[in-house]
Amino acid sequence: MPSLIDFLLTRRSSKPALLREPGPSPEELEKILTAAARVPDHKKLVPWRFIVFEGEARAKFGEVLAEVCAAEEKEPSPVRLETERGRFMRAPVVVAVISRIVPNPAVPELEQILSTGAACFNLCLAANALGYGTSWITEWYAFSPGVRKALGLGDNERIAGFIYIGTESEKQQDRERPALSDIVTRWQG
Repeated sequence: MPSLIDFLLTRRSSKPALLREPGPSPEELEKILTAAARVPDHKKLVPWRFIVFEGEARAKFGEVLAEVCAAEEKEPSPVRLETERGRFMRAPVVVAVISRIVPNPAVPELEQILSTGAACFNLCLAANALGYGTSWITEWYAFSPGVRKALGLGDNERIAGFIYIGTESEKQQDRERPALSDIVTRWQG
């Protein structure tokens, strides 16, 4: 097993279309979600929650996506609607991470959103550490009013992303990363 720093220096996202069975077992998914919840959370507000799609629920939600797409877009093609029906079938498990803003004068909204982002990334890292590929994406349905309604989101909730989890069917090449000289400065006072 690589050291933690080597793991962090080499991890990368997977393309959802390259994620296959097997997905995480129920015990592994519980570990993944437990790790996702172990993030900085000022005042213990728990400004996030998870919705898990697995098994037949993925196809059922695909029907919801196709219906919402048909209602919200002007004349989507039959191919487009079929794509939406199969969208969650790209991986064995999909987790929607929901950001919940909890009113608290001591914890700004941005801090709560950042905690949700940390939960998303911990979820990815935990799944990666167990040998699974992950893809954290939004796409149109993360911003759709119809999808928000179908998921029963409250007025204070937003979709931070959908995390696809599965076994990579092929290893992907790493992508170019920014040079530290382009992104790091040192404050001198």
